Parts: sequence; structure tokens; C-alpha cells
Amino acid sequence: MILVTGGTGFVGAHLLYHLTKEGKQVKALKRPGSETKLTRKIFSYYAEKPDEQFNLVQWIEGDILDYHSLTDAFEGVTKLYHAAAMVSFHTGDRDKVIRINSTGTANVVNAALEKNIEKMCYVSSVGVLGRDNNKELTDEESQWKTSNKSSVYSKSKYEAEREVWRGMAEGLNAVIVNPSIVVGPGNWQAGSPQVFETLWKGLKFYTGGMNGFVDVNDLARAMILLMEGDYSGERYIISAENVSYKQFFEWMAEAMNLPAPKFKAGPFLSGIGWRMLKVLELFTGKKPGITRETARTANQVYRYSTKKFTEATGMEFIPVKESVERTAELFLKEMKE
Repeated sequence: MILVTGGTGFVGAHLLYHLTKEGKQVKALKRPGSETKLTRKIFSYYAEKPDEQFNLVQWIEGDILDYHSLTDAFEGVTKLYHAAAMVSFHTGDRDKVIRINSTGTANVVNAALEKNIEKMCYVSSVGVLGRDNNKELTDEESQWKTSNKSSVYSKSKYEAEREVWRGMAEGLNAVIVNPSIVVGPGNWQAGSPQVFETLWKGLKFYTGGMNGFVDVNDLARAMILLMEGDYSGERYIISAENVSYKQFFEWMAEAMNLPAPKFKAGPFLSGIGWRMLKVLELFTGKKPGITRETARTANQVYRYSTKKFTEATGMEFIPVKESVERTAELFLKEMKE
């Protein structure tokens, strides 16, 4: 029996789709009161019979912050995918992000050890890797460096990953994936899918940075591949290509038949932007889409090496341009409905 945490989220929902497509027996953890609407919608993007395939998932109520609910949920589980996390770059969410991502992962690791889970895959982030040298390719050996430039989210994932390494030292059979920016359809008002709605509404600016990107379906397939193969005690960067934000937005605009952002927002202009939105938050109560952390990251050049993963598995990635086109097609279809 397989169990997935975070099955109601972007990555977890795609993982559930691929697992059920392969005929796997799957349970998914959901917090009491949380909805499965996004997961059902994601199944509808790909499955021939989405409702029938969605119903193959056995939903279990539990919370990664509730240790006893985890030990109950892990009963009879052999393989565990831990994808549950809170993604936020707002400093006001600091305590909550760290509690969910770090403390929650510690609970998952401890429960997995107690219940003798055969193998676990943890979804980390490239944000935990040392990447302060913009001229170098970042690989799995790049070590975390404490810096005030690191986002709250990156710090929380670093602490969470430490819990997984601690679990491995105590006998847990586990593998870690470090995905770059994940591209794919989901909640168009949150996370990485939100950039498609932002462009749709008339994005005028691009930044001079670069980052790694990977299709969400490739991430799911990579996780399954690592779990079913003889891979253990290692971390793997999962990233298809290193692409400039300017190029990424141009691909999006072309796919959506929209004008590409033509004004470059450097660090100074980006800094003004997030400060203005922060002031606006005081009046509207709505959290801004741009924060100090995201503005800073968008002007940095981050390049990642996937040599370790590709040499180990032989898996080929979907080109980022193709991933953008597929996602844009689904976005436009929804906008027309």
C-alpha cells in the first residue's frame, strides 16, 4: 500500500494521478475539512475516465502536525511519498511555514520509523542548496549557507530535509527530490500556476534572472522511478532546463497569443514594487503576489545540474517550452468555459 501526504495540493495531486494510472493501490492523507476539488480537477486534465480513476484513491483524514493521526494513517503502508508542505514567501507566515514544513516532516519521519515504512520519498526544493555563486552550476553537493537572503520557505525546507537525513541515519530507507520551479496546471490563483493568470491579466514587466524549470508530470514520474528503483540515501535535483525569466514569459505569451512583457524590472524597480504592494496590503488585507524574497530571487541567476539524476535513471525531460504550451492550452480552455 502506498500513501501520499499533500494529495490535495499541486504536486501531490499529479503524483496521485500517475500512481493510480499505473494501477497502484493508493491512500492519500487530507486534513479534516480540506477539499479534494483541485485533485479531482487535475485528474480531469489527463484521465480518460477522471471520476473513475479519482475514486481509486482512498482518502484518509489526518494532519502532519498530529503525530497520532499519522501513526494511524501509516498502518499497513509500505511506501510513503511526503509531498505535504506550506508554500509561502511572506514573512508574516514564517512561524506557520516552519511549523508545517519542519515540525510536520519530523512527525512524518518519526511515524515512518515507528511503522517500519519500507521506503519514503521526500519532496524538498532546490532552495535548500547552496546557490550564492551565480556563475556556477548548482548540484547536489552544493551545501546550504545561512543567509538573510534566503526565503522563509527555503529555510523551512532546509530544516525539513535535515529531519529526513536524520531519519535515514536512524534507519529510514528514503530518497529526496529537489525540484526547481514546477510548471503545470493547477490552482491558477496560487503557486507556480498563478503566473499564467498574471500574464493573462496583463503582465508588463520581466526580470533579468534565470532559474531551473521542470514539468510537474516529469516530477511525479521521477519520484515514482526513484521509489521503484534501487535508489536510497541520496538527493536528486529534478529540473529540465535552465531558462531566463524573459524567455519563459515570451514562451507563455506566444502560447497564449498575448504580448510578451517588454519592460525589464531590475532590483531597484522590483524593490519598489514589493514595497508598494506591502503598503496596499494594509488597506485591502490581501497578501501581495510579490514579496521581498520573490523580487530578490527573480533578479538572480540560478543554474542547476541534473547530471546525477539523468545518469542514474536515463529519464528524459519534457522541454520547458512544450510544458508551457501544454499548460497554457489548459489555462485558456478554462478561461473560455
